[in-house]
Amino acid sequence: MLKSSRNCLYAILVCCMFLGMHSSAQQPTKLTLRLDQPGVTLSPVLYGLMTEEINYSYDGGIYAELIRNRSFKDNIKNPDHWSLIKDVADSSAIVLDNKHPVNQDLTECLRFNLATVGKNTGLANDGFWGIPVFASTNYQGSFYAMTDDNSAGPITISIESTDGKSTFATASITGVSRTWKKLTFNLITAASVTPTADTRFVIRPSAKGAYWFTLVSLFPPTYQNTVNGNRRDIMQLLASMNPKFLRLPGGNYLEGNMFSTRYNWKKTLGPIDERPGHQGTWGYRSSDGMGLLEYLEWCEDLKMEPLLAVFAGYTLNRDYLEAGPFLQPYVDEALEEIEYVTGDTTTKYGKQRARDGHPTPFPLHYVEVGNEDGFDMSGSYEGRFTQFYDAIRSKYPTLRIISTTGGKDFLGQRFPLTKRIPDVVDEHYYRNAFDMESDADHYDNYDRNGPKIFVGEWATREGKPTPNFNSALGDAAWMTGMERNSDIVVMSCSAPLFVNVNPGGMQWESDLIGYNTLTSYGSPSYYAQQMFSNYHGNNVVNTIGEGIPVQVQKLNHKDSLNKVTPKTYPSLFYVATRDTKTGRLYIKVVNAGDAVKEVSLDIKGVSSVKNIGKIVVMKAEKPEDTNTISEPEKITPAVLAYKGFKKTFTYSFPKYSITVLQIYTQ
Repeated sequence: MLKSSRNCLYAILVCCMFLGMHSSAQQPTKLTLRLDQPGVTLSPVLYGLMTEEINYSYDGGIYAELIRNRSFKDNIKNPDHWSLIKDVADSSAIVLDNKHPVNQDLTECLRFNLATVGKNTGLANDGFWGIPVFASTNYQGSFYAMTDDNSAGPITISIESTDGKSTFATASITGVSRTWKKLTFNLITAASVTPTADTRFVIRPSAKGAYWFTLVSLFPPTYQNTVNGNRRDIMQLLASMNPKFLRLPGGNYLEGNMFSTRYNWKKTLGPIDERPGHQGTWGYRSSDGMGLLEYLEWCEDLKMEPLLAVFAGYTLNRDYLEAGPFLQPYVDEALEEIEYVTGDTTTKYGKQRARDGHPTPFPLHYVEVGNEDGFDMSGSYEGRFTQFYDAIRSKYPTLRIISTTGGKDFLGQRFPLTKRIPDVVDEHYYRNAFDMESDADHYDNYDRNGPKIFVGEWATREGKPTPNFNSALGDAAWMTGMERNSDIVVMSCSAPLFVNVNPGGMQWESDLIGYNTLTSYGSPSYYAQQMFSNYHGNNVVNTIGEGIPVQVQKLNHKDSLNKVTPKTYPSLFYVATRDTKTGRLYIKVVNAGDAVKEVSLDIKGVSSVKNIGKIVVMKAEKPEDTNTISEPEKITPAVLAYKGFKKTFTYSFPKYSITVLQIYTQ
């Protein structure tokens, strides 16, 4: 009988979980905003971007290069993504060749033995899941070429359909000879072209013989027409987030799987002809077209600052160097990298940057030593950090130095350094929506006397390839906590930033921005972060919540069988900030519950409130709703004029919603 009663009570609790029938949800909810009390200053660099080469983020992503395996180094045995177009009886052939280097960096090429001339014979590249074709577009291309016959005629270049039946753009190049020459061309599409990625890039010589090709490159128009630049649509999505910094060159990508595949910034400088590329950490090779200067120009284009991470002598395969003389070359290299970013043209690496095309130094205020060194169980990080810290502090005393041994949600603790106290500690959190929402007060009781916090990687991971709206709710709840505590949480950036949604393009699920060959889109989490980054003041308002409704943790069938006790957690999250110059007040409220929440708001400490203001709201019918490449704007914020703001007023927040109330106060 007792057992039966327990089961009955448990069933009632689970029913309440879905029906929202817990008594606390019925209590009146009130938010009191005390503008008459001093609040903490909101960090001016709270919201930024984190990037690394994962999910084809650079090659095949934001870096606009269209030719895949352009230097023939992706596979030492086969010319991946290159193919020979020919008839069955044609004896033409292609083969990789490393006996004819252009220079010490361009060591591989493709030999094309052409036996039959004509439209049915050619050398094709399939790009990154096709070559994007748009109307009235000028594509700029180049390659190195040579032949065994000085009398060779012109070479035809084209973008055509995969089946070869349609040609979208064509050009002719002359000048190929017995020695390597870099040849350039333009391909221009007609105004009548329909966008498509069912395409290929084709090279067709006009005379029989042997030809060699390497560094075959093709660029569409780039953001702000930057040479060797970035894809326009993706950059526009980033610009709309109003980011304040870019953490570069990334997490695992910085470390590499081994010392030989770490991110070596010196090998990413200069023209692309002088960049050998290297094996990345997520199963494919990086061209290093996105080099250190390109990162910095990316920052410049979006009016944000670089947050530079330097290699700290530890790799993903857990190889490392102890502090001391063997680590010193990497410390010296970090100082040189900082000089490349910030030095004037009288310095060695400032002069190098000027030769690379950018004489003006870039701003830099933060340097991070390593990446996720909390994973280094050898105990070597404290010594390594100390050696880097002392060297950086001595030469660049105003730089703020970040340690990477911050809190880890799976370890449940922080890793303080004792020899040198960092200015900032980097903490990473990857969780589901329940964990994010139930821990939204994570920083409320952090020690204010220790280092500041950089939440350098975080994400609610529900939905793939990009997050669903439940993730957006988890992200928004977490951001209310970071924003409320931005006296200690000085910077944050979610990760990963990008994913190529084509088959085979994803190595990590739940990524902020998705794209294919032709187009891109922001996930609900992207728009949640856009809302937080674009709508805030410079001062956090002391806000008191009363009668905040709670909801019950959803349990799976296994939990039910094991009689796991459901947990309650808030379903309403909030933060308010004010622009002290304009009097503009921003109240952000996240309703993660499945019912409308009526909230009474009481604004104290102001003489008046303008009746007319603005509301920005994003909502969904179901938490599983999401955006996709085919429905890119299914869930986006709506901006509405609102008449009815007062010093005391009531507002109903929709279920599953993120809302910003923008109010003008005096």
